[in-house]
Amino acid sequence: MSISLAISKQLAQSCYPDSPVSIDSFKSWRRKEKVVVVMGATGTGKSRLSIDLASCFPAEVINSDKIQVYQGLDIVTNKVTKDETSGIPHHLLGVVDQESDFTSTDFRYLATHALGSIVGRNHLPIIAGGSNSYIEHLVDDNELGFRAKYDCCFLWVDVSLPVLHSFVSDRVDRMVEMGLVDEVRRLFKPDGDYSRGIRRAIGVPEMDWYLRTEAYANGKTRLRMLEEAVDEIKVNTCTLARRQLEKIRRLQSLPGWKVHRLDATDVLRMHGRQADKAWDNLIAKPSSMIVGQFLYDDGNAYRKFCRPAIVARGIPVAAGTH
Repeated sequence: MSISLAISKQLAQSCYPDSPVSIDSFKSWRRKEKVVVVMGATGTGKSRLSIDLASCFPAEVINSDKIQVYQGLDIVTNKVTKDETSGIPHHLLGVVDQESDFTSTDFRYLATHALGSIVGRNHLPIIAGGSNSYIEHLVDDNELGFRAKYDCCFLWVDVSLPVLHSFVSDRVDRMVEMGLVDEVRRLFKPDGDYSRGIRRAIGVPEMDWYLRTEAYANGKTRLRMLEEAVDEIKVNTCTLARRQLEKIRRLQSLPGWKVHRLDATDVLRMHGRQADKAWDNLIAKPSSMIVGQFLYDDGNAYRKFCRPAIVARGIPVAAGTH
């Protein structure tokens, strides 16, 4: 199944009024700066939702995926393309040297700097990515005093594991078709360290044996080894998804982590325009309402300041946790 990010452009046209909305319009409703955090397992649509929301509110996105911070391997790491960002500024995306050992401490430092820069421009920061431990360390770090400065709205794009596993498997096949093998081959070093830097990315260690032996194996053997490597990538990606879900459920149970769950299972079961329509109705619209109420603390304020076409399209004002 292919889910297009082009809907963010449609949202930008349909939910904005003729003149841009300013974050100044809701400053009188807040006591602290506000931040939206988009969480979810790999493949659930976190990037897409962050772009959709940033098309409805004056916002910028901070990447919180520990592998997407690195330069290169755009196919393997499934980075959003320049076209897919729809002109929304993205921070911490493809900015770290491939050999560096980027840690949660590094993330907290760079994310804190990005947050200050974004709110300084009167924009809304949207943190999006699959590294939930990085998000937890940022939000609950006592030394940083994050919660004393910011109110958070946590959105969780969820998909049932059987459906997600099928989608992830298909996505890996598409990544191979797009050139995953050649991309990893260009990075390959016989003495490369798979415990640090971008080589930790799922899709890199799994290709090691194939790349070491492809020059000496016959065609049939090479095909078999490649299939085994791709299968291992699929298994490891599904394992990652399960661990990410376990982490989100743990965070959801903690004080101060009111997480709004949005079920995208039906979206991943569909294709083409049907999938886009389901995404709009099940994820994009409810999320925009949740964020609008979070920003303005009041449904009437949301009607006043958010782009009126959303309300005109019949989205309920009293949207809650899904």
